[in-house]
Amino acid sequence: MSLRSLIWLILLAAFLTWAYWSMIRMPGASYEGPFPPLSEEEEALRTILKEHVHVLAGEIGERNVFREGSLDRAVDYIEAELAEYGYTVERQGYEVRDQTCYNLIAELPGHSRPDEIVVVGAHYDSVRGSPGANDNATGVAGVLALATRFADQPQARTIRFIAFVNEEPPFFQTARMGSVVYARMARERGDNIVAMMSLETIGYYSDEPRSQRYPPLFNLLYPSTGNFIGIIGNVRSRDLVRKATRVFRETTDFPSEGAAVPGIVPGVGWSDHWAFWRQGWPAIMFTDTAPFRYPHYHRPTDLPDQVEYDPFTRVVAGIEQVIQKLAQP
Repeated sequence: MSLRSLIWLILLAAFLTWAYWSMIRMPGASYEGPFPPLSEEEEALRTILKEHVHVLAGEIGERNVFREGSLDRAVDYIEAELAEYGYTVERQGYEVRDQTCYNLIAELPGHSRPDEIVVVGAHYDSVRGSPGANDNATGVAGVLALATRFADQPQARTIRFIAFVNEEPPFFQTARMGSVVYARMARERGDNIVAMMSLETIGYYSDEPRSQRYPPLFNLLYPSTGNFIGIIGNVRSRDLVRKATRVFRETTDFPSEGAAVPGIVPGVGWSDHWAFWRQGWPAIMFTDTAPFRYPHYHRPTDLPDQVEYDPFTRVVAGIEQVIQKLAQP
């Protein structure tokens, strides 16, 4: 072996070691073992989450511009829930296919660092032909429940709870995607967003062997059982990924896996956090990994009774702890 080849091998080994420890290996350890019973507070949270999913995916059902009136019904429901918690809800409207679509924004102003903003968001539309219980009524239910939990406890930083429209195709990663519209507007007015968290399909978990799939090679690094929550970001967001994973693991008795990998990896940018990456802000996704696990993904069978409500509740309780830490630096 030539000296040049040896140097390249050493550099490659050094890069792979750095990549593993900074992008794959996360602080703390994923929870293992039996779950304690849900606390009384968690039981109440479970009831709230289940009700939100039932209304959005069971009563309203498919929610998109192709099903007349469905987005309006979802908007009215989400807005009314946030208003009940004491929030003033802003509608950010824009035109799509001859109708006005809305992002819904509720803000909890920070008491000492109000110009620093933590965004917690989820898309409320569903893909055409699906009632979207897990994708993404679970994410919206999580945002609504978390907004409730923080309503009477302002933090140092401002928290914005946002329900985004038009995440699903044919608007996905286009200028008509609701989070793209919002993030562009926030950048233009000079907002200082220090962290964004997207809640994307967070309600399905399985203890069955080989229930988890991955993009190529990632199966060598992560579990084959789909019983964990994923905390995912791009390389530029790795500090946020690592902090969120550490806090979740320190506070929550539920399995978790984190990854900060290039955004071109399939699935890594498949939600509203992608729009915030494009504006240069750190952003992550909490997800059950959607099509890599969920058999009802984008199907008519994505119904409320497919959601695993106990683990879903534990995950939302853990996300609350992450928000608390990010909003009180």
